[in-house]
Amino acid sequence: MRLYRPLLLLATLLTLGVISLGAYVRLSDAGLGCPDWPGCYGHLIGVPDTPHEQSAAMQAFPDSPVEVHKAWKEMTHRYLAGTLGLVIVVLAGLAWKYRQRLQQSPWPATVLLVIVSLQALLGMWTVTLQLKPVIVSAHLLGGMTTLALLVWMLLSLKPLMGEDGIVDPNLFSLRCLAAFSLLAVVLQIALGGWVSSNYAALACNDFPTCLGAWKPEMDFDTAFSLHRELGRTASGDFLPGTALIAIHWSHRIGALIVALIAGSLTFALMRRSAWRVWGMLLGVVLSAQIALGIANVVLFLPLSIAVAHNAGAAILLTVTLAINLTLWRRGKNEIVSW
Repeated sequence: MRLYRPLLLLATLLTLGVISLGAYVRLSDAGLGCPDWPGCYGHLIGVPDTPHEQSAAMQAFPDSPVEVHKAWKEMTHRYLAGTLGLVIVVLAGLAWKYRQRLQQSPWPATVLLVIVSLQALLGMWTVTLQLKPVIVSAHLLGGMTTLALLVWMLLSLKPLMGEDGIVDPNLFSLRCLAAFSLLAVVLQIALGGWVSSNYAALACNDFPTCLGAWKPEMDFDTAFSLHRELGRTASGDFLPGTALIAIHWSHRIGALIVALIAGSLTFALMRRSAWRVWGMLLGVVLSAQIALGIANVVLFLPLSIAVAHNAGAAILLTVTLAINLTLWRRGKNEIVSW
């Protein structure tokens, strides 16, 4: 039982690492560094880095030239994700074995195990379906769902920051604002994943306008068609630039909505002394995420900033979720007077 909390924390940190490393692999164009799954050119351990191994790999996969540096990026990501999977298997076992003493339902850990299993399938399909955008985006959302569930499980084991045992009867408005903030963040992460999986981050290469216009020409129908290949329309034609612009522009509008809602929550929390720390934390994370998003455009998508923006989304999700959990626990006996 003593291992349960440290393993939850380890799994949470590993998930952040897997999400960040996955972004690095994708953004450094190494998503197909290994053309097969779960191995790499048939290697479960390591990659073909000797002349003999590379020759054999080229014969087995003639359409996939061996690029050792990309292969190692992809396999490192798989090893880290595999480690996370093993930790979650152990967590699920402990959750059921000590369910009475933990005073926590074992079902969240079981659901987590199912999600990670689905993540493995999505990881395989990402390779076998050649980076199909809907699969890549679903894989990202699965990672964020894993993180959110781990954070919920971890924080439900102990009192949260600001929870002093006193029920605050005046949290209804804050709870509503926090819930809308969480919803906005989740939708924005989905939009960000769609931008990334379609390589649309630089479809608008200026800021705050897009190609010099506040509302450029856009093709939303093609942009948000799910059943298509990377860089192609549903009919197989090349994806037009107007579709990529629509994807990018939608993400910008989403960022504005998140800034308004989560920014309002930040100021609302900071006006209450008991919640000021949470407000300051949310404000810092939100501001950093907005700054990273703008920097991606004006600096033409530096790899380090792009990866930090992905990690920032995970951190913003974590903070927003934690605030919601804290507010609901502090106001759990609240009676709303209309």
